[in-house]
Amino acid sequence: MKNRLYADIHILQTVPPSCINRDDTGSPKTAVYGGSTRARVSSQAWKKAVRDVFRDTLPEEASGVRTKRIQAMVADELKALNYDGDAEGAAKKILMGAGLDEKTVSAGSNAPLFFMSRAQAKNLAKLSADTPDADKKAVQSALNASPSIDLALFGRMVADNVNLNIDASCQVAHSISTHKVTNEYDYFTAVDDFPPEDKSDAGAAMIGTVEYNSSTLYRYATIAVHDLCKQLGSADMAAQAVRMFVNAFARSMPTGKINTFANRTLPDTIYVVLRPDQPFNLVGAFERPVRQSETGYVEPSAAALVKQANNAGKWVAQPLLSLAVSALMSGITGVSIVDSLDAILIRLENEIKGALS
Repeated sequence: MKNRLYADIHILQTVPPSCINRDDTGSPKTAVYGGSTRARVSSQAWKKAVRDVFRDTLPEEASGVRTKRIQAMVADELKALNYDGDAEGAAKKILMGAGLDEKTVSAGSNAPLFFMSRAQAKNLAKLSADTPDADKKAVQSALNASPSIDLALFGRMVADNVNLNIDASCQVAHSISTHKVTNEYDYFTAVDDFPPEDKSDAGAAMIGTVEYNSSTLYRYATIAVHDLCKQLGSADMAAQAVRMFVNAFARSMPTGKINTFANRTLPDTIYVVLRPDQPFNLVGAFERPVRQSETGYVEPSAAALVKQANNAGKWVAQPLLSLAVSALMSGITGVSIVDSLDAILIRLENEIKGALS
C-alpha cells in the first residue's frame, strides 16, 4: 500500500423528469439494487460528458480523440510537417507498424474506435517522416508516449495488441438512484401548422410517447493519483488533472433527451476524500432504498451517506483530506465544510502536490 494516493468523489444530485441514458428500446436505463428498481446512468455516459468538458476547456493539442479515423489524424500531422510523399500511405504504414490490423487502420464501418492523443499522432508523424522503416518497438513507444489527460484518466484498450493498452487511472461507477423508481410515460401529440384548407386532415398530425423518470442519484468516481502521476510525468500535472476531472465530473451532464426535458442540474452535495490506502464506494448507504419524506429524497439520502461514511471509516486509514460542500455532510467525522466547489478544487490540488512531492 506504500506510496498510494486515491481521490474519491461522492455526489448526490437530483434530476427532474428526464431520459438521460437510454437502453436499446429507448427506455431510461435502470438497475435492480437491494431488491428494488433504481434509475441508472452508465459510467460510459458520464465519462463522455466529462470528455466533452475537457474538449471545450483544454487546448486542442492537449486533448484525446476517440475515432475510427486514426489514419487521417496521422496523415494530417504529416501534412503539417510539409511531408512531400503520400501522407495517407505513410500514415497507414506507421500505424500498422505498431501492430494494428488493417480493420483498425482502415476506418471502415466495422473498424473499432481508437483513443489517441493529438500528441501521439504528432509523434507517429514525426517518426514516419524521420524514420520510415522504424521498428515495431519504436513505433509502439511513440504511440504510447504523451497521453492526453483524458487518455491517462480513462485508458485505452486495444483488443488485438495489448502492448498498446493504457491502463485507466480513473474509475467511474454507474450512477443509481438512492430510492425506488418507476418509469413513467409522456403521451404527446403534435398538430400540423399548415393544414389543408378543407380541414380534411383534422386532428393530431403526430402521436407518440417518451419514457422517463426522475430521481436523486448517487454518483461516485475514484482516481489512482499515483498512477496518474506516472502517466503524466509530474506531480503538478497529476494535481491539475485531478482538479480538472473533479470540476468536470461535478458540473457535467449527459445529453440524452436534454432538449426534451431541459434536465441539466448541479449537485446537491459533493464529498471529496484524498486517501493513502484504498478507494471505496459508499453506495452501500442505499442498499436499503431511501424512503420518501416531507423534505424529499436529498436530506435522507445525505443522512444515509454520512452514516455509511462514518461506518466505513472504521475499516480504513484516516484520509489526508476530507472536504464537502453543503452542511448536509457535516456529520462525517473529520470533514471540513467549504462554501464552494472551487474551494475544494484549490485545496485538493495543493494537497496532491504536497503528497506526491
